[in-house]
Amino acid sequence: MALLLGDKEVDQVMSMKDCVQVMDDAFQQAGRGDTWNRPRSRIRLPRGFHHLMAAAVMGSNVFGLKTYTSFRAGTRFLILLYDSETGDLLALVQGSRCSLLRTSAVSAVATKYLARENSSTVGIIGTGFQGRGQLEGVCAVRAITSVKAYDRYPESCEKFCTEMGQALGVEVKQVESAEECVRGSDIVITMTTSRQPVLLGDWLEPGMHINAAGSNHWIRQEVDDNVIRRADTVVVDSVEDAQMEAGDLLYPIERGVIRWDQIHDLASVAVGRVPGRTSDEQITLFESQGIAISDVAAAAYVYQKAREQGLGTELPLDL
Repeated sequence: MALLLGDKEVDQVMSMKDCVQVMDDAFQQAGRGDTWNRPRSRIRLPRGFHHLMAAAVMGSNVFGLKTYTSFRAGTRFLILLYDSETGDLLALVQGSRCSLLRTSAVSAVATKYLARENSSTVGIIGTGFQGRGQLEGVCAVRAITSVKAYDRYPESCEKFCTEMGQALGVEVKQVESAEECVRGSDIVITMTTSRQPVLLGDWLEPGMHINAAGSNHWIRQEVDDNVIRRADTVVVDSVEDAQMEAGDLLYPIERGVIRWDQIHDLASVAVGRVPGRTSDEQITLFESQGIAISDVAAAAYVYQKAREQGLGTELPLDL
Protein backbone atom coordinates (compact mmCIF):
# COMPACT_ATOMS: atom_id res chain seq x y z
CA MET A 1 0.00 0.00 0.00
CA ALA A 2 1.06 3.56 -0.62
CA LEU A 3 2.34 5.70 2.24
CA LEU A 4 0.98 9.12 3.09
CA LEU A 5 3.84 11.25 4.42
CA GLY A 6 3.78 14.84 5.64
CA ASP A 7 6.14 17.49 6.93
CA LYS A 8 6.45 15.72 10.28
CA GLU A 9 7.79 12.53 8.69
CA VAL A 10 10.05 14.48 6.32
CA ASP A 11 11.67 16.23 9.27
CA GLN A 12 12.08 12.94 11.10
CA VAL A 13 13.99 11.19 8.33
CA MET A 14 15.80 13.84 6.23
CA SER A 15 18.15 16.54 7.48
CA MET A 16 19.60 19.28 5.31
CA LYS A 17 22.91 17.41 5.08
CA ASP A 18 21.04 14.26 4.04
CA CYS A 19 19.20 16.20 1.35
CA VAL A 20 22.42 17.75 0.03
CA GLN A 21 23.83 14.26 -0.50
CA VAL A 22 20.61 13.14 -2.19
CA MET A 23 20.66 16.16 -4.53
CA ASP A 24 24.33 15.68 -5.37
CA ASP A 25 23.61 12.07 -6.32
CA ALA A 26 20.53 13.08 -8.34
CA PHE A 27 22.46 15.61 -10.41
CA GLN A 28 25.26 13.12 -10.95
CA GLN A 29 22.63 10.68 -12.23
CA ALA A 30 21.35 13.44 -14.51
CA GLY A 31 24.89 14.03 -15.77
CA ARG A 32 25.16 10.33 -16.67
CA GLY A 33 21.85 10.39 -18.53
CA ASP A 34 20.01 8.33 -15.91
CA THR A 35 17.15 10.79 -15.38
CA TRP A 36 14.29 12.34 -17.32
CA ASN A 37 12.87 15.75 -16.49
CA ARG A 38 9.77 17.59 -17.68
CA PRO A 39 9.85 21.39 -17.27
CA ARG A 40 7.21 22.98 -15.10
CA SER A 41 3.86 23.80 -16.66
CA ARG A 42 1.42 26.31 -15.19
CA ILE A 43 -2.32 26.71 -15.51
CA ARG A 44 -3.63 30.16 -14.74
CA LEU A 45 -6.95 30.03 -12.90
CA PRO A 46 -9.30 32.91 -12.00
CA ARG A 47 -7.85 33.23 -8.50
CA GLY A 48 -4.53 31.40 -8.59
CA PHE A 49 -2.24 28.94 -10.37
CA HIS A 50 -1.82 25.20 -10.72
CA HIS A 51 1.78 24.00 -11.30
CA LEU A 52 2.88 20.57 -12.51
CA MET A 53 6.38 19.01 -12.72
CA ALA A 54 7.37 15.41 -13.57
CA ALA A 55 10.59 13.38 -13.61
CA ALA A 56 12.18 9.95 -13.48
CA VAL A 57 15.31 9.12 -11.46
CA MET A 58 16.25 5.73 -12.82
CA GLY A 59 19.17 5.06 -10.47
CA SER A 60 16.70 5.24 -7.61
CA ASN A 61 14.07 3.17 -9.49
CA VAL A 62 11.41 5.87 -9.18
CA PHE A 63 9.42 8.35 -11.18
CA GLY A 64 6.75 10.79 -10.19
CA LEU A 65 5.35 14.26 -10.25
CA LYS A 66 4.88 17.28 -8.04
CA THR A 67 1.66 19.19 -8.26
CA TYR A 68 1.05 22.35 -6.31
CA THR A 69 -1.33 25.27 -6.19
CA SER A 70 -0.65 28.90 -5.32
CA PHE A 71 -3.65 30.91 -4.23
CA ARG A 72 -4.19 33.74 -1.76
CA ALA A 73 -4.70 31.18 0.99
CA GLY A 74 -1.17 29.88 0.39
CA THR A 75 0.77 27.28 -1.57
CA ARG A 76 -0.06 23.58 -1.23
CA PHE A 77 2.34 20.86 -2.35
CA LEU A 78 1.87 17.18 -3.18
CA ILE A 79 4.46 14.77 -4.61
CA LEU A 80 3.30 11.44 -6.09
CA LEU A 81 6.08 8.84 -6.11
CA TYR A 82 5.95 5.66 -8.24
CA ASP A 83 8.06 2.52 -8.63
CA SER A 84 9.68 2.65 -12.09
CA GLU A 85 9.77 -1.16 -12.42
CA THR A 86 6.16 -1.96 -11.49
CA GLY A 87 4.33 1.36 -11.91
CA ASP A 88 2.98 1.04 -8.36
CA LEU A 89 2.22 4.18 -6.39
CA LEU A 90 4.67 4.21 -3.48
CA ALA A 91 3.90 7.42 -1.64
CA LEU A 92 2.09 10.73 -1.47
CA VAL A 93 4.31 13.33 0.16
CA GLN A 94 2.28 16.29 1.37
CA GLY A 95 3.48 19.69 2.54
CA SER A 96 6.16 22.27 1.90
CA ARG A 97 9.07 20.84 3.89
CA CYS A 98 10.31 18.45 1.20
CA SER A 99 10.24 21.24 -1.40
CA LEU A 100 12.05 23.64 0.93
CA LEU A 101 14.79 21.12 1.68
CA ARG A 102 15.36 20.16 -1.96
CA THR A 103 15.44 23.81 -3.14
CA SER A 104 17.99 24.72 -0.50
CA ALA A 105 20.02 21.55 -1.00
CA VAL A 106 20.32 22.14 -4.76
CA SER A 107 21.77 25.60 -4.06
CA ALA A 108 24.10 23.92 -1.57
CA VAL A 109 25.30 21.47 -4.23
CA ALA A 110 25.99 24.38 -6.57
CA THR A 111 27.85 26.13 -3.75
CA LYS A 112 29.92 22.98 -3.18
CA TYR A 113 31.14 23.02 -6.79
CA LEU A 114 31.29 26.77 -7.46
CA ALA A 115 32.17 28.67 -4.26
CA ARG A 116 35.72 29.05 -3.00
CA GLU A 117 36.53 26.33 -0.49
CA ASN A 118 37.62 28.92 2.09
CA SER A 119 34.37 30.90 1.81
CA SER A 120 33.29 31.96 5.30
CA THR A 121 30.95 34.94 4.92
CA VAL A 122 27.45 35.10 3.45
CA GLY A 123 25.22 37.98 2.41
CA ILE A 124 21.54 37.09 1.99
CA ILE A 125 18.87 39.28 0.41
CA GLY A 126 15.40 37.99 1.26
CA THR A 127 14.75 36.58 4.73
CA GLY A 128 11.47 34.77 4.26
CA PHE A 129 10.64 31.10 4.62
CA GLN A 130 12.78 29.98 1.69
CA GLY A 131 15.68 32.23 2.71
CA ARG A 132 16.06 30.28 5.91
CA GLY A 133 16.56 27.06 4.00
CA GLN A 134 18.99 28.67 1.57
CA LEU A 135 21.24 29.83 4.39
CA GLU A 136 21.07 26.46 6.14
CA GLY A 137 22.03 24.72 2.91
CA VAL A 138 25.08 26.90 2.30
CA CYS A 139 26.19 26.37 5.91
CA ALA A 140 26.00 22.60 5.32
CA VAL A 141 28.76 22.73 2.66
CA ARG A 142 30.99 25.62 3.78
CA ALA A 143 32.40 26.63 7.17
CA ILE A 144 30.44 29.87 7.49
CA THR A 145 31.35 32.14 10.40
CA SER A 146 29.32 35.30 9.74
CA VAL A 147 26.20 36.33 7.82
CA LYS A 148 24.75 39.69 6.79
CA ALA A 149 21.04 39.82 6.01
CA TYR A 150 18.80 42.36 4.32
CA ASP A 151 15.06 42.42 3.67
CA ARG A 152 12.70 45.21 2.68
CA TYR A 153 10.70 44.29 5.79
CA PRO A 154 13.01 45.11 8.75
CA GLU A 155 10.92 43.20 11.30
CA SER A 156 11.15 40.02 9.25
CA CYS A 157 14.89 40.46 8.89
CA GLU A 158 15.38 41.03 12.62
CA LYS A 159 13.50 37.84 13.46
CA PHE A 160 15.46 35.93 10.81
CA CYS A 161 18.78 37.09 12.28
CA THR A 162 17.85 36.07 15.81
CA GLU A 163 16.45 32.68 14.94
CA MET A 164 19.02 31.66 12.31
CA GLY A 165 21.91 32.81 14.48
CA GLN A 166 20.69 30.52 17.24
CA ALA A 167 19.91 27.62 14.89
CA LEU A 168 23.23 27.71 13.02
CA GLY A 169 25.55 28.93 15.78
CA VAL A 170 26.95 31.76 13.65
CA GLU A 171 26.71 35.54 13.79
CA VAL A 172 23.79 36.75 11.66
CA LYS A 173 23.67 40.54 11.45
CA GLN A 174 20.93 42.76 10.02
CA VAL A 175 22.17 45.51 7.66
CA GLU A 176 20.53 48.59 6.22
CA SER A 177 20.85 47.99 2.48
CA ALA A 178 21.26 45.28 -0.12
CA GLU A 179 24.59 46.78 -1.16
CA GLU A 180 25.93 46.61 2.38
CA CYS A 181 24.75 43.01 2.53
CA VAL A 182 26.75 42.10 -0.59
CA ARG A 183 29.98 44.03 -0.06
CA GLY A 184 32.71 41.83 1.41
CA SER A 185 30.67 38.60 1.28
CA ASP A 186 32.16 35.40 -0.15
CA ILE A 187 28.75 33.95 -1.00
CA VAL A 188 25.67 35.99 -1.93
CA ILE A 189 22.13 34.59 -1.81
CA THR A 190 19.06 36.20 -3.33
CA MET A 191 15.74 34.65 -2.40
CA THR A 192 12.98 37.09 -3.26
CA THR A 193 9.93 37.38 -5.49
CA SER A 194 11.08 40.72 -6.89
CA ARG A 195 10.29 41.74 -10.46
CA GLN A 196 13.15 44.27 -10.36
CA PRO A 197 16.82 43.49 -9.67
CA VAL A 198 17.81 43.43 -6.01
CA LEU A 199 21.46 42.56 -6.78
CA LEU A 200 23.60 44.84 -8.96
CA GLY A 201 26.77 43.80 -10.76
CA ASP A 202 28.54 46.97 -9.60
CA TRP A 203 28.56 45.55 -6.08
CA LEU A 204 30.31 42.29 -6.96
CA GLU A 205 33.93 41.54 -6.05
CA PRO A 206 36.38 38.97 -7.47
CA GLY A 207 35.95 35.50 -6.02
CA MET A 208 32.28 35.82 -5.10
CA HIS A 209 29.72 33.08 -5.67
CA ILE A 210 26.04 33.98 -6.12
CA ASN A 211 23.01 31.74 -5.61
CA ALA A 212 20.05 33.47 -7.29
CA ALA A 213 17.17 31.27 -6.21
CA GLY A 214 14.02 33.39 -6.34
CA SER A 215 13.50 34.16 -10.03
CA ASN A 216 11.62 31.09 -11.30
CA HIS A 217 9.29 33.00 -13.59
CA TRP A 218 9.98 35.02 -16.71
CA ILE A 219 8.46 38.16 -15.14
CA ARG A 220 10.91 38.11 -12.21
CA GLN A 221 14.47 39.44 -12.30
CA GLU A 222 16.58 39.41 -9.12
CA VAL A 223 19.92 40.31 -10.71
CA ASP A 224 20.72 43.02 -13.25
CA ASP A 225 22.44 42.59 -16.60
CA ASN A 226 25.78 43.56 -15.11
CA VAL A 227 25.72 40.56 -12.77
CA ILE A 228 25.38 38.33 -15.82
CA ARG A 229 28.05 40.30 -17.65
CA ARG A 230 30.56 40.04 -14.79
CA ALA A 231 29.97 36.36 -14.01
CA ASP A 232 32.77 34.19 -15.37
CA THR A 233 30.68 31.03 -14.98
CA VAL A 234 26.88 30.78 -15.15
CA VAL A 235 25.24 27.49 -14.12
CA VAL A 236 21.56 26.53 -14.00
CA ASP A 237 19.79 23.46 -12.62
CA SER A 238 18.32 22.84 -16.10
CA VAL A 239 18.99 24.76 -19.29
CA GLU A 240 15.64 23.62 -20.73
CA ASP A 241 13.76 24.95 -17.70
CA ALA A 242 15.79 28.16 -17.67
CA GLN A 243 14.93 28.81 -21.31
CA MET A 244 11.27 28.85 -20.32
CA GLU A 245 11.24 30.81 -17.07
CA ALA A 246 14.59 32.24 -15.90
CA GLY A 247 13.83 35.96 -15.96
CA ASP A 248 17.38 36.66 -14.77
CA LEU A 249 18.70 35.18 -18.02
CA LEU A 250 15.97 35.67 -20.59
CA TYR A 251 16.24 39.46 -20.65
CA PRO A 252 20.08 39.62 -20.80
CA ILE A 253 20.04 37.01 -23.58
CA GLU A 254 17.53 39.06 -25.53
CA ARG A 255 19.83 42.07 -25.17
CA GLY A 256 22.92 40.12 -26.25
CA VAL A 257 24.67 40.13 -22.87
CA ILE A 258 25.10 36.33 -22.86
CA ARG A 259 24.24 33.34 -25.08
CA TRP A 260 22.67 30.03 -24.13
CA ASP A 261 25.78 28.15 -25.24
CA GLN A 262 27.70 29.99 -22.50
CA ILE A 263 25.38 28.66 -19.78
CA HIS A 264 25.91 25.20 -18.25
CA ASP A 265 23.68 22.84 -16.31
CA LEU A 266 24.56 21.69 -12.81
CA ALA A 267 24.53 18.03 -13.85
CA SER A 268 27.46 18.62 -16.22
CA VAL A 269 29.40 20.28 -13.42
CA ALA A 270 28.57 17.52 -10.95
CA VAL A 271 30.05 14.80 -13.20
CA GLY A 272 33.08 16.92 -14.19
CA ARG A 273 32.12 17.35 -17.83
CA VAL A 274 32.15 21.12 -17.31
CA PRO A 275 34.55 22.70 -14.80
CA GLY A 276 33.08 24.59 -11.88
CA ARG A 277 35.35 27.16 -10.28
CA THR A 278 38.83 27.21 -11.80
CA SER A 279 40.39 30.13 -9.88
CA ASP A 280 39.88 32.10 -6.67
CA GLU A 281 39.28 35.26 -8.68
CA GLN A 282 36.32 34.03 -10.69
CA ILE A 283 32.80 35.26 -10.08
CA THR A 284 30.38 32.34 -10.30
CA LEU A 285 26.59 32.44 -10.57
CA PHE A 286 24.02 29.71 -9.99
CA GLU A 287 20.49 30.32 -11.26
CA SER A 288 17.97 27.99 -9.63
CA GLN A 289 14.53 27.38 -11.12
CA GLY A 290 13.63 24.25 -9.21
CA ILE A 291 13.27 21.07 -11.26
CA ALA A 292 11.28 17.88 -10.85
CA ILE A 293 14.31 15.58 -10.65
CA SER A 294 15.13 17.06 -7.28
CA ASP A 295 11.55 16.63 -5.99
CA VAL A 296 11.36 13.00 -7.03
CA ALA A 297 14.81 12.18 -5.63
CA ALA A 298 13.99 13.83 -2.29
CA ALA A 299 10.64 12.04 -2.06
CA ALA A 300 12.30 8.70 -2.82
CA TYR A 301 14.75 9.16 0.06
CA VAL A 302 11.96 10.16 2.45
CA TYR A 303 9.87 7.16 1.39
CA GLN A 304 12.73 4.68 1.84
CA LYS A 305 13.62 5.97 5.31
CA ALA A 306 9.97 6.15 6.38
CA ARG A 307 9.45 2.51 5.35
CA GLU A 308 12.54 1.46 7.30
CA GLN A 309 11.36 3.30 10.42
CA GLY A 310 7.67 2.38 10.19
CA LEU A 311 6.50 5.95 9.71
CA GLY A 312 3.58 7.37 7.74
CA THR A 313 0.01 6.28 7.13
CA GLU A 314 -0.73 3.38 4.82
CA LEU A 315 -3.43 4.10 2.26
CA PRO A 316 -5.48 1.28 0.71
CA LEU A 317 -5.02 2.57 -2.82
CA ASP A 318 -4.72 0.21 -5.78
CA LEU A 319 -2.94 2.62 -8.09
